[in-house]
Amino acid sequence: MAINLEQLKDFFESFAGQRVLVVGDVMLDAYLFGNVERISPEAPVPVVAVNKRESRLGGAGNVGLNLRSLGAETILCSVIGDDERGRELKQLMLAVGLDAGGMIESESRVTTTKFRVIGNNVQMLRVDEETTEDLNETDYNRLRERIQYFFNERQVSSVIFQDYDKGVVSPELIDFVVDLAKKKDIPILVDPKKKNFLNYKGVTLIKPNLKELAEGLGIDVDASKRESLQEAAGMLRSMLQADMILNTLSEKGVYVIWEEDKKLQDAVIPAFLRNISDVSGAGDTVISVAALGLAYGLSPEDMALLSNLAGGLVCEDVGVVPVNKDKFFEEAESYLKQG
Repeated sequence: MAINLEQLKDFFESFAGQRVLVVGDVMLDAYLFGNVERISPEAPVPVVAVNKRESRLGGAGNVGLNLRSLGAETILCSVIGDDERGRELKQLMLAVGLDAGGMIESESRVTTTKFRVIGNNVQMLRVDEETTEDLNETDYNRLRERIQYFFNERQVSSVIFQDYDKGVVSPELIDFVVDLAKKKDIPILVDPKKKNFLNYKGVTLIKPNLKELAEGLGIDVDASKRESLQEAAGMLRSMLQADMILNTLSEKGVYVIWEEDKKLQDAVIPAFLRNISDVSGAGDTVISVAALGLAYGLSPEDMALLSNLAGGLVCEDVGVVPVNKDKFFEEAESYLKQG
């Protein structure tokens, strides 16, 4: 890691001065926690005796939660249902200090909700309630106007597209937001899904996982071979005219490719050894730290390493949780001192 301890401290202190605009699919994560001690006599399935219920911000909301946990100001821009779960979602946002001014309530959609059943600290079942159709013209225009307002009235440090193929993000919205951000020289980061995978032209960074990269390009990618990663990520970078690709590789770490002095550079950052409990939400943490890193001016390799470190930390907890800033700094500092 090229960054030194003094710079690391300054980077962490910079979080409080950053304002990140997150555009995408905000969801509600609803959990049922309990114990499993028997199998149902009605069917060969475990019976979970519930002892706790909990709702958390999910999807793009979890990106906002990660950024807020790190100390950055965050504006979430999305469309949710005009329903009970939508109101619960907005209350959760307000409770943690997230700006809900970019949330559009629609009578034609339901609030995306993922119900997870956790038995004996293991996720046993997930049930999704959602609308995946594209926004209607009225809702699209309302969202577009709200985003325009924040670009005009707030000093935005970076923009994140958090796309889960639920209909909020469209090619038209992508072009609109990218144009606004480029005019102000604001970094644009993307956590993509399949539908809009090749529509993010001209962004600063796109962060697919290995499966998304292979499916999006229609090719096989071997994560164990650097040449295969370089070929695929380089192809995507060229097709989108993106500045860099950050490819998450699960237990193999992350791969990053960028251009420097008119030459392609790349790096493989190995995963840090962890007691993995749940990988849910790790990608949200990765792109949150990446956005803060690019806005601060970290090198691509340092940005990738710190993002990878933070993403691994949240895997030690069950369920979707944001990264803990103090623990993250301690881990980064320890890694730096080890050389």
